[in-house]
Amino acid sequence: MFRKTCLIAFIVLTAFLQISAQSRTSSFKVIPLGVKGGIEEDNLSAYLLAPEGSDGYICLDAGTLNTGIRKAIETGVLKGKPDEVLRKQIKGYLISHGHLDHVSGLIINSPEDSVKKIYGMPKVLGVLRDKYFTWDAWANFGNEGEKPMLKKYSYTALEEKVERPLDGTEMIVKAFTLSHGNPYQSTAFLVGHQNSYALYLGDTGADEIEKSDKMRLLWEQVAPLINKNELKGVFLEVSFPNEQPENLLFGHLTPKLFFKELGQLKNLCKAGTFEKVNFIITHIKPPLQAEELIRKELKEANTENFKLIFPKQGELLLLN
Repeated sequence: MFRKTCLIAFIVLTAFLQISAQSRTSSFKVIPLGVKGGIEEDNLSAYLLAPEGSDGYICLDAGTLNTGIRKAIETGVLKGKPDEVLRKQIKGYLISHGHLDHVSGLIINSPEDSVKKIYGMPKVLGVLRDKYFTWDAWANFGNEGEKPMLKKYSYTALEEKVERPLDGTEMIVKAFTLSHGNPYQSTAFLVGHQNSYALYLGDTGADEIEKSDKMRLLWEQVAPLINKNELKGVFLEVSFPNEQPENLLFGHLTPKLFFKELGQLKNLCKAGTFEKVNFIITHIKPPLQAEELIRKELKEANTENFKLIFPKQGELLLLN
């Protein structure tokens, strides 16, 4: 009888621990290496992302690398020498699109980098292969394209909505197409670890301006994760203030359009879940007067007190 009681207790405890483990959610740490949307070549879009407790980072876009790494070392967020961080801690790159403010750091730092993968949609990888990593423009550090191929980087094509692991990390990714000045495209990356997710959007326009359904389709995919409190953060751009004419948006968002898109997403979510999501504001374009106006317009329009985060280069963010 005693043995039977112990066995039952053991089974109950095991089941409880399994349920508890499944219900726990992990956190992400984010190190912004660059946060701006233009002209400041030492502070362009690039974000290191890893599960809390891990130093196996994926780099979300790569507009600025070296300067951002150095600043993160100065603040104590990263440890080691800049070249060691670049080679050993950054395990690969997720590139949303081929514009220079999202890839210039990758290109310039390639001679000092280590062997790793560049992940992206086929058209994006084609830009890197055919426009940048050529012997006329730089040197071919890729495993495709002009000969000789130095084969430091392996182009790894993603299929839309198909999950795949990110080598060298504990994370997985799923890609979604965005409209960035229709018919040009960008990409959103849904990165997951255990039962937690972070959503990074490259440059994107609003559906109403782009005459597209890309944002709606993306929101439909991620709303169930918000309803389960599994989506920890959304990286979403705001490039121009509200005064920017629609014909000069070039596939970007304003504060007004930003909140319209968030409203569309919130309408798909259960009450009380949306307010827990962190929204990281990316790609604000200089000059300083425009930056200040964008921040002011975002704060004034945030009447529902969404969790807006303005990242700073080299400073740690935790997404819980």
